[in-house]
Amino acid sequence: MSLLALTLICFFFGYTINMFYISVLYHRALTHKSIELGPLMTKWLGLTGVWFTGLDPKTWACMHRLHHMYSDTDKDPHSPARFGVIGVWISQYKSYIEIQNKLLSQDKELCLLVKDIPFDVSFTNRHNMTWLPYIIHGLVGFFLGSWFTSIAGVAYFLGMMSHPLQGWMVNALAHKYGRRNFNTPDQSTNNTLVGLFVFGEGYQNNHHHAPQSAKFSYKWYEIDFGYTLCVFAEKIGLLKINRSSTF
Repeated sequence: MSLLALTLICFFFGYTINMFYISVLYHRALTHKSIELGPLMTKWLGLTGVWFTGLDPKTWACMHRLHHMYSDTDKDPHSPARFGVIGVWISQYKSYIEIQNKLLSQDKELCLLVKDIPFDVSFTNRHNMTWLPYIIHGLVGFFLGSWFTSIAGVAYFLGMMSHPLQGWMVNALAHKYGRRNFNTPDQSTNNTLVGLFVFGEGYQNNHHHAPQSAKFSYKWYEIDFGYTLCVFAEKIGLLKINRSSTF
């Protein structure tokens, strides 16, 4: 196997696991309930989400619900209309930390917003060890590099821990550049490149028009790899898609 092929396999392995957790489980299932998770899968998500993504699922869902409530206004936690395209990179991190701390301090408004989520903020976040998942995946990457080549280990780590770039592409570019299928009250757009790279998440205009839809693509040429993961996961019994509200 060539070095390039091995590097790509390591990257896409990590990237696909990360996107399954964030796009399918965090976003479509936990936040919007367009996908139904059974009790065991819900418990699994609460226990393992932070270890595979570095992000606490409850905090992520809370921040995303706030984004939909106040999209592209002065209360949006990560809008380019408020922070600028480059500024979203920092604002999404600061907002995440602020929301996490408010949930930990039992802020009434935010706790009410996620009262339907049947687990607490993750163990690592409750005990000020948010760095631990990154260390673990760094070690996995190190061992992969030892067995194969260092670039394969780096590719794995970047794929698995790629959420800052994913989030910025969606939150900044897909609320600034692109076309619109629907006249939503925010500035959401359908950015084709972001849609391809971030497994359908770039079709923000479609998503803001119908956040209850598990499928983010609307027109025939829009490709939603995240929904493909949903269908595959449903076939093996991990979840159930709510098709009554799907495009």
